[in-house]
Amino acid sequence: MNSHIARIQSVIEPLRQEIINHKVYSVINDIEDLKIFMQYHVYAVWDFMSLLKSLQIGLTSTSTPWFPVGNANTRYLINEIVTGEESDVDAAGIRKSHYEMYLEAMEQCGADTKPVMEFTAILKEEKSFFKAYTEADIPKEAREFVDFTFEVIDGKQSHLQSAAFTFGREDLIPAMFISIVRDLNEKFPGQLSLIKYYLDRHIEVDGDHHSHLALDMTAELCGENEEFWKEAEEIAVASLQQRIHLWDGVYNEIISVNA
Repeated sequence: MNSHIARIQSVIEPLRQEIINHKVYSVINDIEDLKIFMQYHVYAVWDFMSLLKSLQIGLTSTSTPWFPVGNANTRYLINEIVTGEESDVDAAGIRKSHYEMYLEAMEQCGADTKPVMEFTAILKEEKSFFKAYTEADIPKEAREFVDFTFEVIDGKQSHLQSAAFTFGREDLIPAMFISIVRDLNEKFPGQLSLIKYYLDRHIEVDGDHHSHLALDMTAELCGENEEFWKEAEEIAVASLQQRIHLWDGVYNEIISVNA
């Protein structure tokens, strides 16, 4: 393994463990708790796609006339990840992005999709995050999570985007959460099959194949540049801290609702 990759993984391991063992999972006891979780998590699913597409824009030619951009290895890596994330197959074998799958899973279990749909509609029309946040009444922790992601996107530094994508997003769904969803799926047949499929698919594709591709992409982009590797480590730490903050928000809302 690349020694720089190994160092980053060592540095972020305590944060990864804090996420994997976060107290939020201990308070998801029924389908109503799961709905709250999904109503926060959907923003991370959405901006994950934005981070991914920003990498594709930076690392490949996405305009005409076409000219080769950068390294063919990184072009291959990002294009393969985009294909899997943007046009995977859902439980019925129909091509969909993982975000679209997640929205359908929310609708199936009765989670409220209105805020995120309103948020994206306003953002698409008005190009104003502040207006979209405000009018759709997005939770504070979700706003801050998305704001951080778009700071990384707007910085237009591919090695930092790749590090945030690779270390801040992949392989962060704990076995405990998978077990909770599977148990709830048995209790509420027909309401959670799509979120179960989404999670199983995430583990199969994102947590295995895509995570290896992402590691290779980050190694390609940082190369032998020690400063790049230092910055990649810093952004990886910050990304995981943002995830913890998001989960804190979910935990506090579940506790408040159930008080």
